[in-house]
Amino acid sequence: MTTIKLHNTRTRKKEVFTPIDPDNVRMYVCGPTVYDRAHIGNARPVVVFDTLFRLLRHVYGPDHVTYVRNFTDVDDKINARAAASGRSIGQITEETTRWYLEDMAAIGALEPTQMPRATQYIPQMVAMIEDLIAKGHAYAAEGHVLFSVESYKDYGALSGRAVDDMIAGARVEVAPYKRNPMDFVLWKPSDAATPGWDSPWGRGRPGWHIECSAMSYELLGASFDIHGGGNDLMFPHHENEIAQSCCAHPEGHFANVWLHNEMLQVEGKKMSKSLGNFFTVRDLLDGHDGMPGVPGEVIRFVFLSTHYRKPMDWTAEKAAEAEATLRKWRGMVEGIEATEVAEGVLAALADDLNTAGAISELHRLAGEGDFGAFKASALLLGLLGANLGDWAKAVDVDLSGFVAQLTKARDVAMASKDFTHVDRLKAGLLEAGIEVRMSKAGVELLAGPEFDAVKLEALQ
Repeated sequence: MTTIKLHNTRTRKKEVFTPIDPDNVRMYVCGPTVYDRAHIGNARPVVVFDTLFRLLRHVYGPDHVTYVRNFTDVDDKINARAAASGRSIGQITEETTRWYLEDMAAIGALEPTQMPRATQYIPQMVAMIEDLIAKGHAYAAEGHVLFSVESYKDYGALSGRAVDDMIAGARVEVAPYKRNPMDFVLWKPSDAATPGWDSPWGRGRPGWHIECSAMSYELLGASFDIHGGGNDLMFPHHENEIAQSCCAHPEGHFANVWLHNEMLQVEGKKMSKSLGNFFTVRDLLDGHDGMPGVPGEVIRFVFLSTHYRKPMDWTAEKAAEAEATLRKWRGMVEGIEATEVAEGVLAALADDLNTAGAISELHRLAGEGDFGAFKASALLLGLLGANLGDWAKAVDVDLSGFVAQLTKARDVAMASKDFTHVDRLKAGLLEAGIEVRMSKAGVELLAGPEFDAVKLEALQ
């Protein structure tokens, strides 16, 4: 069996991955808060952990991997969006959950095994909070319940922070009912306009951190194999999850391996609405600000081209290069049956999910002409599948007249050294969505998915 090594944030080193139960490898990844479209930064962990999910399924078998990714559908951001828009919270969460699943499918992500919604697990959260109070790890105050950070001696171990340093450097909510500034909310009161549930502490709603702890326990148990997310969640979210989970279920040890992906930039800068470089996955897919849409498979390829633990820079140049590569690769494997995943690709993925190394191996395989292994290996990465291929399909249109016209124009230009007419004709074809390939062997024209017959007619 393939040996997988993963960099464990908790131990700060790469370790051989040994599942608790090889017949049920279990992974939990923090999912979205559903109040708006997912931006491209939100998509990075989706692609990272989708790739890990695929690798685990390949190694242990599809029926022996359980992947849980939640939806946070009770949150102050959702409440604020509802108040600002005049729409109901249910309408907003249903719509944005559907958007999220559609957008992530468009970039080739498999649906996780389980996709729990926080509102489905309120009773389990209340029971967990009651248990933490009974064990002396939490306390009720003024309709709130707070976790006592001092009650858990290992608090800060994941992020490597001391509690005193956290108090000095963190933005913590100052409240008179807190015993310690770092104590965090497990339950908070709700007013008449805010979603709420009955509890021993009055009508209220859960804090964000307790949601993931309760859902992961119910679906994966007190101990499971992998917990993942972006490194922006390491503190305080993941730190708080560990504290409350280990205190509520001391018989377990929560997650054995912690994986965190680095953040995403756009054209070398932090993504920001003020810089005009903030856009959603849907913006990319459909096109935005006069820019053409980017196929989901191209988005995935760009993401996979950078190791998950390195900062990733999204650029238009990378997208164009990825599109050209994928178009060429799809031409290579058309009509080819996938065989076995190449050892080099599998070895790269098994080495801390080295997707950039795996893509380098794909380039090598393509060069060697082993297209059966090449296709199987690309499919393992979520590339070259039929589900993402519509963008690359050529449109069936007779272009023989334009081939003859461009060939003649090129012959004349070669003699006169004046390529003005060739360039004008080529530009018109490109504008009409025609891919132009010119070589010593001749001229080849392919109508792509953006083919525009009206613009082609104008060239006649």
